[in-house]
Amino acid sequence: QVQVVESGGGSVQAGGSLMLSCTASEYTFSNMAWFRQAPGMGREGIAAADTDGRTDYADSVKDRFSVSFDNTKKTLYLLMNSLKPEDTAMYSCAATRIRLGYPSRRPYSYNTWGQGTQVTVSS
Repeated sequence: QVQVVESGGGSVQAGGSLMLSCTASEYTFSNMAWFRQAPGMGREGIAAADTDGRTDYADSVKDRFSVSFDNTKKTLYLLMNSLKPEDTAMYSCAATRIRLGYPSRRPYSYNTWGQGTQVTVSS
């Protein structure tokens, strides 16, 4: 079964940085994205990328987070700078082999999900 596995979460102080990775176990996906969910909140699609190099970001993370796709490593990275306490959440990676034609932050675009990695930002 094809999987995606996240890594790189942890605890950091406000203003710090973290890099998350999402690696596919087998083939390369056409579209991948990062989602997050804080306790008591809904799932938020925060960053998406496709193999054509297109990216899209939620307003809440634009100019602070950067997503990149490394096809050779079958990995999607999320560089998170200037972290805030409100960025505290469980971060999950999602992927699909379907070529969507655009970087989607919608959960229903994806059929493969990772288990998630916790990010905690303290003030």
